[in-house]
Amino acid sequence: MKVLVVGAGPSGLTLALLLAKAGIKTTLLDAAPTIDDRPRAAHYAPSAIRVLKAAGVLEDVRRDGLIPKNMTWRKIDGSVITSITDVAQPGTPDALTVLPLNMLGKVLLRHCEENANVTVLWNKKVVDVGTDGDGKGAWAKVQGEQGEETWTADYICGCDGANSQVRKSLFGNEFPGHTWDAQIIATNVYYPLDKFGYDDINFIIHNEDYYMAAKITNDGLWRVSYGEDTKLTPEEVVAHQPAKYERMLPGNPKPGDYKLLNVGPYRIHQRMAPAFRVGRILLAADAAHLCNPFGGLGLTGGLVDVGGLAECLIGVQNGWAGDEILDKYDEIRREKFQEVINPVSSSNFLRVSATDPGEALVKDEFLMMVEKARTDKETREELDQGVFAVCHDFTQYYNKEKAPKAGARL
Repeated sequence: MKVLVVGAGPSGLTLALLLAKAGIKTTLLDAAPTIDDRPRAAHYAPSAIRVLKAAGVLEDVRRDGLIPKNMTWRKIDGSVITSITDVAQPGTPDALTVLPLNMLGKVLLRHCEENANVTVLWNKKVVDVGTDGDGKGAWAKVQGEQGEETWTADYICGCDGANSQVRKSLFGNEFPGHTWDAQIIATNVYYPLDKFGYDDINFIIHNEDYYMAAKITNDGLWRVSYGEDTKLTPEEVVAHQPAKYERMLPGNPKPGDYKLLNVGPYRIHQRMAPAFRVGRILLAADAAHLCNPFGGLGLTGGLVDVGGLAECLIGVQNGWAGDEILDKYDEIRREKFQEVINPVSSSNFLRVSATDPGEALVKDEFLMMVEKARTDKETREELDQGVFAVCHDFTQYYNKEKAPKAGARL
């Protein structure tokens, strides 16, 4: 089997490693000249950690990253509403881990470059894809440095992000869902929030100055993502950032009190492609679905997508499953978005931006559960296991007479 992966971001690289470990030759094509070096997301839930472990990179991720302690919801004055202690589940092998996405990308790329079954090619812009007329293969039209090329493979996997050309080749501009009337500003800053009593992960509830503040590196870099007026241009966002920080952060810091590395405004969406499979073409991660960043379900959902897709393709490659297992991938991953990722991430955003902090513990069911879990072991166990709701074991669809026992597959 030959697989072509479009997009050499974290999801595409992870998929390539999972397939390569099973002996599947995989080529990644990316329009960029090199790996994306923007820090972006950073938190990998236990469900995503399992995928990174299967890809063989978890040891490096743990070496370079950190395991956070507490997750806390606060009022704008910093006072605590409620908290989850040891939110990462540090005593388990799947403990939540933090590592900026650009650093994860470098780890994944290094492992891909060391694997003979993976080829990563840059400056290769995919402009169209399709399935062969006989349904037995797929093709991609690619703009390279030497002009247009045609690539062929048994399957093509679109992991090319929110503006996916693979998705557009299948569905045009159809990407059902909605865009929030909100603008999120992601900043990376050195500012000692822990000295003000802040925990490793904090959600500040406020109808105007809501934000998330999380420690993302061992040397004290923090991600502060906050809401801003959608009418502001990118230039106005940058100009307004000092006043926003001074108003909302503890200590009311002025620019000389912190070291700001990045300011990145972006709009947030809840969208899902009409299908994740069309013939020999498959979609995963942001190419397949989008959600707002509060709670990290976009990144986690994307990694869980490719973990499931790899299980399906490996099953087909080894004769443990028929091609129809990819229909199951399409069905189940869309179901997981509709029933878990979309509603939970939407609730996460509304919790911080449209909830009265004074009534959060009597009106918000999730925060009421968090508060109860502080003293009730069964509720805490339910809370901890809830992070696996995005998962699905596709190996259950393997032919049991042909497939090896669990544990010997990846």
